[in-house]
Amino acid sequence: MPQQVIPTRMEMLKLRRRLAVAKRGHKLLKDKLDGLMKDFGAYAKAYKEARQLVDAQLPPILKGFVLAQATSSRTITEDALENASRELDIQVKYRRIMSVSAPEFHPRIGEFAGGYSRVHTSPELDAAIAGLTDFVEGILRMAQLEQTVRLLCAEIEKTRRRVNALEHTIIPRTASTIAYIKNRLDEQERSNISRLMKIKEQRLRQEEAG
Repeated sequence: MPQQVIPTRMEMLKLRRRLAVAKRGHKLLKDKLDGLMKDFGAYAKAYKEARQLVDAQLPPILKGFVLAQATSSRTITEDALENASRELDIQVKYRRIMSVSAPEFHPRIGEFAGGYSRVHTSPELDAAIAGLTDFVEGILRMAQLEQTVRLLCAEIEKTRRRVNALEHTIIPRTASTIAYIKNRLDEQERSNISRLMKIKEQRLRQEEAG
């Protein structure tokens, strides 16, 4: 159904300009949607790989701590962990992916606060502590990619709704209204021509009678 408008040439010109803008916007949003889908696929793949890496790293580390506690006393293990503590500073920056502001985590791991004697600790504990550094970096990368995927997914949904609104509602409705106005103007023009022809015919008859 056409919009309720006054069928004038001025209104038709205004709607034609609006239709042209809507079509250009639809094309731009469609191109943006295609770009977002491409980026989403790449980041989703990277996230899957990062998740698999983290899932593979965690069990050996946990196993190392369990074996260390089993082969050494609890006190020795806890003292070693306390002395092996390190400061972790995470700097968050943002970069644009299409129109999405995605986070980037830049971890900075400090030096050991102290040290612990490796004479009384098991090799499994040493390997587990050493593996924590790579694990922390890996889990931060996974979190960064996961958030990027979430943001891209939300932007894709928002852009798709706009594309669908333009494609299935705004553009067809505007085009229908333009066609309605044009038909009404054509009817008015035919009516005016018919009226003018009747007036002309009446004048000719009056001239012939006079």
